[in-house]
Amino acid sequence: MARSARPLIAALLALLAAVSLVWMVQGIGGGNRSFILQLRGTKLAGLVLVGAAVGTATVLFQTVAANRVLTPSIMGFDALYVLLQTALVAGLGMAGFAGLPAGAKFLAEVAAMSVLSAALFGTLLGRGARDIPRTILTGVILGVLFRSLSTFLARVMDPNAFAVVQSVSVASFGSIDAALLPMAGLIMAACLGVAMRLSARLDVLALGRDAALSLGLPFDRLVLATLGLVGMLVAVSTALVGPVAFFGLLVAGLAHRLSPSSRHEVLLPVAGLIGALFLVAGQTLFERLMGQTGTLSVVVEFAGGLFFLFLLLKGRIR
Repeated sequence: MARSARPLIAALLALLAAVSLVWMVQGIGGGNRSFILQLRGTKLAGLVLVGAAVGTATVLFQTVAANRVLTPSIMGFDALYVLLQTALVAGLGMAGFAGLPAGAKFLAEVAAMSVLSAALFGTLLGRGARDIPRTILTGVILGVLFRSLSTFLARVMDPNAFAVVQSVSVASFGSIDAALLPMAGLIMAACLGVAMRLSARLDVLALGRDAALSLGLPFDRLVLATLGLVGMLVAVSTALVGPVAFFGLLVAGLAHRLSPSSRHEVLLPVAGLIGALFLVAGQTLFERLMGQTGTLSVVVEFAGGLFFLFLLLKGRIR
């Protein structure tokens, strides 16, 4: 790793550790402290995993698409996840859905997201780096299709079942299933390890299709592999807290702005640390200091949406 990036990464790690410490110990009084610390530790681990997964997935996806305005959610990844959840509720009913083993359901979601995302967008984005408007339009149309199918299935459900679908369609950083954390951590660690091993090839991929092919890079296979990593990381984050749309865009934008190097061996850990820091600091502020539990998801999506509009207007001005 470049030496110029080490101070930034060390500073982000120190900030994350400090905010995590505040999250763990703030407001602890009498009572069963070990139980409270266990609950907070579970939520802290989930926030770190989700922030790192979303930030890393967005940087990888933007590299494949050769555009910093795109996120996996814009291309329909999150809508695909919601469709899978809706189909499970519609097919199995409330009791069957609630009775699904959490671990098996989580692994099935990761596998389905990875395979379907690569099948849907692999060929498109293999060509789409030179045709960004068509890529955006096709991804938006697929996302609308997935959401329309989800809405149709939800409308023919029992109202109680529809409430279950609604609960999994909105991100909630306050309720994280502790049973999923070990598997989610292993999957994310494996994905990040593979991404770091591919970082040099991703640097070449970012040069464009023609340049990458001229340098002997297996462009199409690397695109599919990267999309598979994106699908797994998105599946991890959505399975833990639900779909998030624009948070990754904000994190990736800050990573590109703050990073002293455009190499992926620097961008990926910086994006992961910024994403984790944002979620832990935000949840500490809203839940521990302000006594509000449902505000963070709204705020991060609002800030990410504003940043998306800023990037679009900035591109038009240029």
